[in-house]
Amino acid sequence: MHNKLYCLVFIAGMVIYACNNSGSGNQQNRTDPAADDTVVKKDTMPPPPEIAYSFVKRKEWVNKKDSFEGAQHLDILIAINRTDSSHIKWLDSILVPNRYDLPVRAYMPFPETVDFLKNVQKIIVFSNPAQAFAAYENGKMIYQGQTNSGKKATPTPPKLYFCNWKARRSVSTSNRSWILNWNFNISNTMGIGFHQYALPGYPASHSCLRLQNADAFFMYNWADQWVLKNGIEMAKGTPVIVYNQYPFGAPRPWYALAENPAALTLNEDSLKNMVSPHLETILQKQDERFRYIASVKNDSL
Repeated sequence: MHNKLYCLVFIAGMVIYACNNSGSGNQQNRTDPAADDTVVKKDTMPPPPEIAYSFVKRKEWVNKKDSFEGAQHLDILIAINRTDSSHIKWLDSILVPNRYDLPVRAYMPFPETVDFLKNVQKIIVFSNPAQAFAAYENGKMIYQGQTNSGKKATPTPPKLYFCNWKARRSVSTSNRSWILNWNFNISNTMGIGFHQYALPGYPASHSCLRLQNADAFFMYNWADQWVLKNGIEMAKGTPVIVYNQYPFGAPRPWYALAENPAALTLNEDSLKNMVSPHLETILQKQDERFRYIASVKNDSL
């Protein structure tokens, strides 16, 4: 009888122990559900396929249904080839991606976010080698596109600029036949600016930074001008950094994408290298602008 009672007590104890352990395990899962969810997501969500590039001869492309005249993804093609819709048809060969389901900015080199720039209200960065530009607000990229900068005889000098004056339509001082739409000057002494003009797919300008019409229109309305009082500059406009030199005489840098899809990719560290030498000046001029505008508002109250 005592043996039977002992066995019953032992079995009951084991059941209670098992239940307690099972409960504690379930409690752990309830308090940290993300652990299991994360594992499931990693196992069931494959990474998106990468973009790959290849060359297509102009003659081959023209013979396709989706030719230049009616290309469904022409905006992507001209961005990749750093040209515009009028000039892409004259390139000997074009670089094409293996997929067209991403936004245009996915085919361009600049990163979406740059924490290093979070204290900079607005900034524009042009890369001479990549023939591309991006606009950032507090470290978040809001616009990106292709550009054609200065040709070999008149290259666009890499340096820090600031936006000065702008004009809906102006005439070049170098050649009266050059009409510059949505022109935003960044160097008053050298006559350099960014504006709408033809993009042949390589550096071709007289030091200016050429943009497509839609891109020039956006930048014209987004960037800030200098602030003048009685003809004297009281505050700088939006900072503009032109970075590095274009490799004249070498193959166009974006052609390397056919071998390495990440050949032109600029990460946050790349942007940091571009901006860090100028960051102190940028923040100083930004602060001066804020303080001047605030003082003007206070005076008007």
